[in-house]
Amino acid sequence: MCLNIKTYPSLQSTNTTAAAMGVTATHGTVVRAVAQTAGRGQRGNTWESAPGANATFSIVLRPTGWGASRQFEISMVISLAIVRVLRSILGKDFPEPVRVKWPNDIYVADRKICGILIENTLSGNIIERMIAGIGININQKEFVSNAPNPVSLWQIGGTELDVETIVREVARAILDDTGQYIAAPDPHGLTGSYFSTLWRGDGGMYGWVDTATGKTFRAAITEVAPSGIITLRHADGSLHTYAFKEIQAIL
Repeated sequence: MCLNIKTYPSLQSTNTTAAAMGVTATHGTVVRAVAQTAGRGQRGNTWESAPGANATFSIVLRPTGWGASRQFEISMVISLAIVRVLRSILGKDFPEPVRVKWPNDIYVADRKICGILIENTLSGNIIERMIAGIGININQKEFVSNAPNPVSLWQIGGTELDVETIVREVARAILDDTGQYIAAPDPHGLTGSYFSTLWRGDGGMYGWVDTATGKTFRAAITEVAPSGIITLRHADGSLHTYAFKEIQAIL
């Protein structure tokens, strides 16, 4: 499967630009912005990125015949592909593991290095097109927004890296891994790999907030289903399930 990388000096949002391409954005099309001025994140947040310093791009996937109810499986594959590339860049001796924060942020220790925004176009109950917007902090030396915990590869290692190379490596990993998974799905194996990489998936009690009520509580992650539903064990031993946006981890 071929990558088709289209690089623009400046865009408001690579996801928006990719969507506007319509059917001309074929499977494997990558829209990259050297400078992204209005990048969008989860929960309506914006994505801060110094021009030219970071990887800001979207990849178009067209998973033929893939059901909409199984979209989180592809999200997990994408997250794990990015984790693999970042772990390779940091090296096997790096002391802090790269992990996935449910549902699909990428963390180094307790700091966010990558955000992912996946937007789907459906045809009935089938996914016609997925656009995965990726923001990876690479060479940014300082963050000035009110984001609570960003970090870049430069801040971690003190070395400037080639952004274009990383975009290509990540996009290739995503395209290859999603293609292999769609050809031979294994939800049980996938969720096992995802859980083993999960931030705060060590069975410990951590703080959470119920986004509807504002109530805070402590709980441990016990399971993430292929649908993306997360199961938490509360301090009293009871198990509760939550969908995306119903709860938020307290940093």
